[in-house]
Amino acid sequence: MRLPFFGLLSDRSPLEGLIEHNTKIKECVDVIKESMECYVAGGACREFVDLAKQVDDIENQADQIKRRIRNHLPRGLFMSVDKGLFLQYTRAQDNILDEAQEAMQWLAMRPVEIPVEYQKSIISMIDEVDTACTQLGPALKATLGLINHEHLDRQGTKDKFWAIRGVRQRIFKMKNKLCSEIFNSQMDFKDIYQLIHYVEKLDGMGHNTENCADILRNMIAR
Repeated sequence: MRLPFFGLLSDRSPLEGLIEHNTKIKECVDVIKESMECYVAGGACREFVDLAKQVDDIENQADQIKRRIRNHLPRGLFMSVDKGLFLQYTRAQDNILDEAQEAMQWLAMRPVEIPVEYQKSIISMIDEVDTACTQLGPALKATLGLINHEHLDRQGTKDKFWAIRGVRQRIFKMKNKLCSEIFNSQMDFKDIYQLIHYVEKLDGMGHNTENCADILRNMIAR
């Protein structure tokens, strides 16, 4: 009787590690917002290069947290959530950071002048990505609270998932509109190719945020 009880007690550690990992997403988005302002103001400036390196550092820190979480998982029998779902979630949450890192790499690849008519739209898209990523934190905490019987608000928790999906849809529409406009612009093709990839990586962050919400929904499904 003692062994299962011990396993249940130790189960909270990996789940709470997800919250620590989640904080790195917000840090990454903040840097991306700052880097775009820098890039629009002066192209691939010295400050932008430093900000790109900062994203790499944050992603490395997140990888260390992810490895620590996975290396200290209790046996599946003693986890309060399915281990497969748990690993899917860590992968999806980590994918958000990978997309952020790749977005910065595309923008830092070579100097590209972003036309004024696209600057506001790109910054607005980054703001929506920031909103989705910010909403993921409370959704994760609410899910863990429900799993750990700290509250019984299932509907409130589900509403947080739906809110993320709503933002994700806005990001998807913004991506499609931006990519169409950029592709049909008079920009140099190298600039078009580079900027479209950057926009698609931002959309990838939103997509993986929605994936995280879907997996959290599965964790509390009956």
